[in-house]
Amino acid sequence: MTSVQISTDINSLEQQAQQYFIKGNYTQAASCYEQAIEIEPEVKSHYWNLGLMLLLQGQEAEAQMTWLLGMEEGEVQQVEQWTAELIKVLQTEAERRETLAEYSVAWAIRQHIREISPQYVNNLLYLIELSIKQETFTGDELTSLELIELIQSEEIIDIELLLQVLESILNEDPLHPSVLEFAEACLVHISQPQPFINIVLPAAVKIAHSMRQPQVAILMTELCLRLEPERIEILRHLAAFYFKDNNYSRGIEVAKLCYSLSKTVSDKLFAKHLIQRGLMEAPAYWNEACVVFREQESLLISLIEEQPTNLESFTVLWLFNTNYYAAYLRDDPEQNRQIQNHLVQVCQLNVQEYAQEKVQRYGSRQLSRGTKQLKIGYLSHCLSRHSVGWLARWLIQHHNREKFDIYGYFINYKQVDDPLQEWYVQQFTEVYKGGIYSDDIAEKIYEDEIDILIDLDSITLDITCEIMAFKPAPVQATWLGWDASGIPTVDYFIADPYVLPESAQEYYTEKIWRLPQTYIAVDGFEVGIPTLRRDSLDIPSDAVVYLSAQRGFKRHPDTARLQMRIIKEVPNSYFLIKGIADTEAVQKFFMELAEEEGVEFSRLRFLPLDISESVHRANLAIADIVLDTYPYNGATTTLETLWMGIPLVTRVGKQFAARNSYTMMMNVGVTEGLAWTDEEYVNWGVRLGKDEALRQQIAWKLRLSKQTAPLWNAKQFTLEMEKAYEQMWQKYIGNS
Repeated sequence: MTSVQISTDINSLEQQAQQYFIKGNYTQAASCYEQAIEIEPEVKSHYWNLGLMLLLQGQEAEAQMTWLLGMEEGEVQQVEQWTAELIKVLQTEAERRETLAEYSVAWAIRQHIREISPQYVNNLLYLIELSIKQETFTGDELTSLELIELIQSEEIIDIELLLQVLESILNEDPLHPSVLEFAEACLVHISQPQPFINIVLPAAVKIAHSMRQPQVAILMTELCLRLEPERIEILRHLAAFYFKDNNYSRGIEVAKLCYSLSKTVSDKLFAKHLIQRGLMEAPAYWNEACVVFREQESLLISLIEEQPTNLESFTVLWLFNTNYYAAYLRDDPEQNRQIQNHLVQVCQLNVQEYAQEKVQRYGSRQLSRGTKQLKIGYLSHCLSRHSVGWLARWLIQHHNREKFDIYGYFINYKQVDDPLQEWYVQQFTEVYKGGIYSDDIAEKIYEDEIDILIDLDSITLDITCEIMAFKPAPVQATWLGWDASGIPTVDYFIADPYVLPESAQEYYTEKIWRLPQTYIAVDGFEVGIPTLRRDSLDIPSDAVVYLSAQRGFKRHPDTARLQMRIIKEVPNSYFLIKGIADTEAVQKFFMELAEEEGVEFSRLRFLPLDISESVHRANLAIADIVLDTYPYNGATTTLETLWMGIPLVTRVGKQFAARNSYTMMMNVGVTEGLAWTDEEYVNWGVRLGKDEALRQQIAWKLRLSKQTAPLWNAKQFTLEMEKAYEQMWQKYIGNS
């Protein structure tokens, strides 16, 4: 047989083999390669392909024998070359199978590549990626494949593949113990920091907020800092994660570094906002917090006067809630709201610049004027075990499904076991379990053709603010979660006759929509078994027990000093202090105040947080009187106090945050304990402490109120809210 004939026959066999292979007829393809080997035993590619055909038929041992046969009697260098050729053949087929979404076949082929070359890192990375796609990834593969050690020692690695696998792992199982070590190992190969940061930083945000694991998020973020130690964006997130982990001193330190590196007014503003957040969670630093607030307000005024319209979207996001703490520091709604309104107008102008097409498209929605059910959308990051989640559920439960379709838009849907969150998921007509991207959530609201969008977050979350600024629904209102945001695209702020004074419309940009009785009502609260006893706290059974259970934000020194005066004037009284804050700083804060006011340290008790909300409510019963905070009152805590039948002393102010307890007490029929001045606050506190009969009278009133008061009639409240929605819609239709 001539060389020409041999060449012709081989070409013919290879073509036939390829055709059989594409059709999945591996037996015939194998036969062709066997014939090719008989004709050209020295051509190694025939062995590689024959082995592949046998492997695809499940004949793994035969495949391996074929490959070994092809490598017989080769020198070391030849065997290395042939091994590389074999791996290339197998790799090509694995890649083809992956494009066909035949992940199990691709994985099996790559397992054989691993057997041939166990330290081939890129192949191991593909194995991880394929196990994720097959949903078989456990995280243990990172150690069982010795991948982390190999990444640290190998010099030549496909960086794009490495980052792709890192992103997949962080999406799949970010909390596995080996994931952080894997991410750290990747740093050796990173020459351009940005792609790594773009993957790891969003994952850290998800870990901290959706998974509630701030310590892991801190470690992840510190990896980004190794690459860019003075990157402001990274430092901002790191400070926030420290605060979430209750490590306020470290968070303040990072926030101050962030400020020192800031160049623009907007960057300085947000850094000051972070510093203030940390300082206010630790009341011992309250004086410094006030100084920082004045500095921040000066920066806010500068920004407002500048009226920039070229800010990037992430900067605008941060700016939305930089005036958040004003209401905690002073009861001056005219000034607070003037600054807030102007600030969010600047944000709105910039949103309209960088999202012009989106805003115009949303604004040009064509209305359907039929008799269809109104679509009400509820937007929040708090539809879970959160104060807003506990309170909003009654409205959702009592909604008339024959008249309204209700949609739930979860921002940063929590990837944790949260029964209340899952309860909400079951209640809505449609549910969108959103992440942390405003664009995606706003687009879904628009596509769902929501008629009225209810914002439950206000300026407590920047993402919510940006969504509302896009105006994906024709009618938008703020309710429950906080005071009004002032964003120009929000039409209404839902209030009642008491929670805002009559003059409030003068300094609100939103139309205040006052419900006839109360802006919130609940049918009650679940109450567990108490875990607190007076004897375990070394408190006599005949003592008068006062309680304050609030966040560190709310512990204004002036009000805390009034509380000390009450304790001092009531013999045999004790003060229980509980809340989320820097525990050590809170104790120092109250100890110093007690010393100033002449109150013995032994009359103060600092309580840890309870294991659940229901136990917290049960433990309220240890108190004879609850002392409210000012200028920011309790809200959920006030409702819980009244539900448990405990007298409350509250200082009524002018702003929304200073009138929450006032409207709740009015809507439960109790005026005893309402103080309009500091002196009245002290007088009521002392009087209730000394007058047991009065306390019993109030407790009896509260008990009777459960059958009659608007505050405990969520069905009636829901009817009033639904009537408001219908009127808002009719007004909108009339103006269109």
